[in-house]
Formats: sequence, C-alpha cells, structure tokens
Amino acid sequence: MTNQPKKFTRKIEDFVCEKCGEKNIGSGFTNHCSKCLWSKHVDINPGDRAANCGGMMEPVRIDFEKGKYIINHRCVKCGLQKRQSVEKNDDFDAVISIVKKMAK
Repeated sequence: MTNQPKKFTRKIEDFVCEKCGEKNIGSGFTNHCSKCLWSKHVDINPGDRAANCGGMMEPVRIDFEKGKYIINHRCVKCGLQKRQSVEKNDDFDAVISIVKKMAK
C-alpha cells in the first residue's frame, strides 16, 4: 500500500477578502469570501496551502446540481478552475449577480 496524500486538510482561518475587504470568519471549510464569492489560489488539495500561485480566483459561473448551487472559480493569474458549494452564509445576491452575468 502506498502513502496517498490527504485530499482534505481542515484549516480554521479567518481572513480579509483581498477583493472586497470583507472580514470572513473561517469554519475549516471556508474557501471563498461570503460577500463577493471571490477566492484565492492557495491550495492544491483543500486546506493544504501548497499552491505557489496566490492568484485571485474569480467566481465565473454558478451551476445547480443535486439541489445545490456550485460556484465555479477561475484563477486570474494561472487559469486553474475549481468548484465549491455555495454556503448558507454566502450573500445570495452575489450568486444571483453571477447568474445574471452568465445570461448576457
């Protein structure tokens, strides 16, 4: 049996959003700003803080799958794309704003 790296590391960290300045209280599962939904490219696997990029991750699309809204982020620096569920404390007006941009 080989040693597989952990795919998820729970990190409870508060942060100030580099896009909008909102203070976010981390839960260990928080990966984006609850106000503007932007994220930061800091992980390879969730919570590992192993990515060297550090670019801002723009919320570019919202999908609706199995009863959940999913944010699709794209790194503005390297182009990496990742997905994350919309959380209960996220600003739903920000979600709707992204959906409206998609419709144009």
